Amino acid sequence: MALPRFGLGTFRLTGSTVIESVSMGLELGYRAIDTAQIYGNEAEIGSAIAASGVPRDQLYLTTKVWIDHHAPDKLAASLAESLAKLRTDRVDLALIHWPAPGHAVPLEQTIEALADARARGLARAIGVSNFNIEQTRRAIGVVGEGGLATNQIELSPYLQNRKLVAFLESRGIPVTSYMTLAYGKVLTDPVLARIAQKYEATVAQVALAWALQMGYAVIPSSTRRENLASNLLAKDLELAYEDMAAIGMLERNGREVDPEGLAPEWDD
Repeated sequence: MALPRFGLGTFRLTGSTVIESVSMGLELGYRAIDTAQIYGNEAEIGSAIAASGVPRDQLYLTTKVWIDHHAPDKLAASLAESLAKLRTDRVDLALIHWPAPGHAVPLEQTIEALADARARGLARAIGVSNFNIEQTRRAIGVVGEGGLATNQIELSPYLQNRKLVAFLESRGIPVTSYMTLAYGKVLTDPVLARIAQKYEATVAQVALAWALQMGYAVIPSSTRRENLASNLLAKDLELAYEDMAAIGMLERNGREVDPEGLAPEWDD
């Protein structure tokens, strides 16, 4: 199954909140769900999926391996724990969540362990998240061309990551945009508001439509049914060239996520 263009993010959603969000998302037609071991919500997501009645083969589940499990003797076991929580026998996509430069486990060993987990059937596809150009190149060196299903990176109208995106596109690696709304900061942007008014759309729809037209997959999250439904409509919004160009001018290197010890040296 190809990487879905539109999915449901679950970052910072836990307990009954994530159950409600995923349940509503599935009712509204979301079929791709993104989570991570460090989010602490895999079990709740598994519960929501089980209660939804949506057949497993209609879903695309992504989880991300945390840095504590980078070692070859830990990675597959941690992924198996994730599968148990999600109540499934495999995920559709398993990612290395952060490269964690300076970590005790060499990047190549972690990628090899992830590829081995895929070979064992724990994941249908594998990829990376928050890897810079050098680290992605090293990962390709392990799994070969076409071996990475995506690099999931922070991308928004305020952080367009053009160097990294150009590299990924040159190597045929699909881009997944997270934080596409920049923690909501873009929602008050006057340029986006003007464009939204033109199309009788919401600013969130415009930002998501921009990312989709750039060729990225998106995984927005919400705890409100009306926002979940509204976000989905971005798939049907086609922005004119001049509007895409105007959004392109909003770049300001507005990075929201840069955790010390986890983040690489960014390709700014």
